[in-house]
Amino acid sequence: MYQTIVYEELENSIARISLNRPESRNAQDTTLLYELNDAFDRAVKSDDIAVIILAALGPHFSSGHDLREPDLMGKLGEFRTVGTWAQFSAGGAEGWMAREQELYRGFSERWRNISKPTIAAVQGKCIAGGLMLVWPCDLIVAADDAQFLDNTVAMGMCGVEWFAHPWELGPRKAKELLFTAEGISAVEAHRLGMVNHVVDVAELQTFTLDLARKIASKPRFALKLTKESVNAAQDAMGRVSAMQTAFALHQLGHSHNMQVHGLPIDPSGAGKIVQAKKPE
Repeated sequence: MYQTIVYEELENSIARISLNRPESRNAQDTTLLYELNDAFDRAVKSDDIAVIILAALGPHFSSGHDLREPDLMGKLGEFRTVGTWAQFSAGGAEGWMAREQELYRGFSERWRNISKPTIAAVQGKCIAGGLMLVWPCDLIVAADDAQFLDNTVAMGMCGVEWFAHPWELGPRKAKELLFTAEGISAVEAHRLGMVNHVVDVAELQTFTLDLARKIASKPRFALKLTKESVNAAQDAMGRVSAMQTAFALHQLGHSHNMQVHGLPIDPSGAGKIVQAKKPE
């Protein structure tokens, strides 16, 4: 069914969705994001599934948005959109903002509110847009070789479109991550509370599966209500309005770069990042 992901229904009511573009370090193009969203919907709607694992094939979890994807706006016409924004082909900021509202902020928020527990299993690099896949998950298990970074400031932007940095890292570490574009190790992420467990890379999948089994054994309605309660507590702290502000500032960054550079991002930093994302 899928070109860019692998969907498996495992024992004990567990579904595992694996990113499957290892040749590009699982860079996220439009097809991958819609297939991932479809797979999440499939697992949520299945009465047989209690817990969802998000994993990735290859040595790295994700290099972020696919900056080499051609015809970004036209590609959206191939899919049935799930959000309420449209006019993706509109000129100026309107079309670009609509696309990012659908694919980036919209999908990440949607996945964060999935009614079933989700666990991300992360190995290798998890760069920028990769954070927008793991942060919406309820739990994160990291391999000891995992590294998390957001280098969007180097591209003239103020962070990825789903701005969870202060909630995941605390404000001071969030600023350091963004200002320096340097990565956070799995151990550091665990110390900060962003990651639940750090395990040997060889044990990542088995450990995550064991954790999923423990959760799947609990009453499903209680799990759903508990997730709703914790998410509501976080939202009461102002998460939603803060993210809306950050998303608007993000769009201002794109507009500024278009006026100054003729591109939605600053090419002086983008070239280095594209080079860094080349497969090993």
